[in-house]
Amino acid sequence: MDDARRAHTDRVIAAALRDRQSREAGYRARAAYKLLEIDEKFKILKRGSRIIDLGCAPGGWLQVAFEKGAARIAGVDLLPVEPVGEAVIFMGDIAEPGMTDKLIRALGEKPSLVLSDMAANTSGHKQTDHIRTVGLAELGAQFAIENLAKNGAFVAKVFQGGAQGDLLELLKANFDEVRHWKPPASRPESPETFVIARGFRG
Repeated sequence: MDDARRAHTDRVIAAALRDRQSREAGYRARAAYKLLEIDEKFKILKRGSRIIDLGCAPGGWLQVAFEKGAARIAGVDLLPVEPVGEAVIFMGDIAEPGMTDKLIRALGEKPSLVLSDMAANTSGHKQTDHIRTVGLAELGAQFAIENLAKNGAFVAKVFQGGAQGDLLELLKANFDEVRHWKPPASRPESPETFVIARGFRG
C-alpha cells in the first residue's frame, strides 16, 4: 500500500472511531472532536473564556466549550438546540436585526472567542457549496471583527476551493496569525477545513 492510500485509510478508520467515541462520550455530534483537535493544536479554549457559537446546533461545540472551562457561552442557530449547561441559546439568524445585541448581552461583555461551524445546505455542486459556505464564514468573520475582545480568536468552517481569498485577507488584516487546518476527525472525503485566526488586534 502506498503512502497516500495508507494515509487515506488511516483517516477513514479515525473518522469511524470518532463516531463511536462521540456516542460513548455523550457528545451530540462527532464535530465535538473537531473542536477538541483544533484546541489541542491551537489552544483556543481558555478557562474562563467568553464564547459565542454561530451555527451551534446540535450543541457538540457548546459541550466541549463548557468542558474546557468557558465562563459564559451564547449560541445561535436556525434549528432548535436542546439546552447545554448554562449556555444561552437563541433560535434565529445571526444576520437578523438585534441578534448581535442579544448574543453580547447574554455574555455581559465582549467574547474572547467566536466559533462558526455554519455551513450552507449542500446542493451537490461543489463550487456552489464552497462559495455559500465561504460566504457564511465571511459573515462570521465580520461578526468577530466587530465584536471580539482584543487578543481574541476566531474559528470557522470553510470548504476547500478557490473562493477564500477575500476571507483570508480580511482575517490577516485584523489578526496576528491566520492558519488553515483540517482536523483528523473530519472525514477524508469531506471538503471541509477550518480557518483559525488568533491575536485579534482590536
